[in-house]
Amino acid sequence: MKFLVGKFLERESSSGIILIFVTIIALIFSNTFLSEFYNTFLHTKIEFRVGTSLEISKPLILWVNDGLMAIFFLMIGLEIKRELILGHLSKISKVTLPLIGAIGGMLIPALIFFLFNHSDDFALRGWAIPTATDIAFALGILALLGNRVPTSLKIFLMALAIFDDLGAILIIAFFYTAELSLVSLAFGTICIIILILLNRFKVPYLSVYALVGFILWICVLKTGVHATLTGIILAFTIPLSIINEKRKHISPIRTLEHFIHNWVAYFILPIFAFVNAGIDLRLISLEQMNNSVSLGIFLGLFIGKQLGVFTFVFIAVKLNLTKLPTGVSWAQLYGVAVLTGVGFTMSLFIDSLAYVDSSTFYYTDKLAILLGSLFSGIVGYIILLNVKGRKFISNKD
Repeated sequence: MKFLVGKFLERESSSGIILIFVTIIALIFSNTFLSEFYNTFLHTKIEFRVGTSLEISKPLILWVNDGLMAIFFLMIGLEIKRELILGHLSKISKVTLPLIGAIGGMLIPALIFFLFNHSDDFALRGWAIPTATDIAFALGILALLGNRVPTSLKIFLMALAIFDDLGAILIIAFFYTAELSLVSLAFGTICIIILILLNRFKVPYLSVYALVGFILWICVLKTGVHATLTGIILAFTIPLSIINEKRKHISPIRTLEHFIHNWVAYFILPIFAFVNAGIDLRLISLEQMNNSVSLGIFLGLFIGKQLGVFTFVFIAVKLNLTKLPTGVSWAQLYGVAVLTGVGFTMSLFIDSLAYVDSSTFYYTDKLAILLGSLFSGIVGYIILLNVKGRKFISNKD
């Protein structure tokens, strides 16, 4: 198990470092003579057609956000299912601390955003933007600290970010769904039933799940529900462990996770960052930044996340509901709480659902995400660089 966690952290952290460089490249493209090429590239129409009965036509940026990100959510779903059954989330004692921290880290940022935007219905659509944590970026920053950060703290952040992702999934399902198409919903339901039956009868062939999952993705896309939820549904129907025709125990979840993890970490998330993080800073002034949405996002990420995570965890520990991870000091926990404000890819994704690439806020909403994530990353890194853990843990701590 320690080996698996180590490999997970290694892949996630290196992905986070790559995302930093891709974001810089996107900003260079969008703020130089390459900006026209960049915008044309993002809005290039790509069509998928089968006869005259099925047609999907979307610009490239939406194929990334609706299509490739479904694979990202498939990976998240696989990790959540595995951790819930066998991993660090399989025991209540291990779940309590990161779950409480994640709840605080979602509630307080949402409240801060609401306080700034409660009088504007359109602006209020973005209330969930500052509730997210980018696990790749956050773990990438922890990786730069090496042995200064104990593994137990990395696992805490990983578990908290997983709960954050789960919260984001529920938010997308309930709050960012358009009008439903009942016909597509019916076909999608049939696909889900088929996937459940495949799981029930322990079908070992991932290609069969992939085929039904692709059809489900099309159905969900046509229903009005965000298509990325297909990844979560598919993940939870894939068996964790079965016996194949050679009478050997195999794990379809581990096989699929191993296959797609590098694709997600080194291709899908960088592509997502490239098409979403390119903000033309030349068009944004300080006066434009002084709006309720950008302030709600920035303060929600940089202040709300750390305040929510640390306060909720502190209260839970003092009430003896749970205890700090082994060898972790309060100062280190606070540093990680600050790091949870690195929302980046997940925040950008929710922003794209909330405002559908609207220019109403002069794209200061996206800039606020980058700044809130940047401040959280730098401050969290400085704190963790200058504090130490503890050798012993007291029950009264």
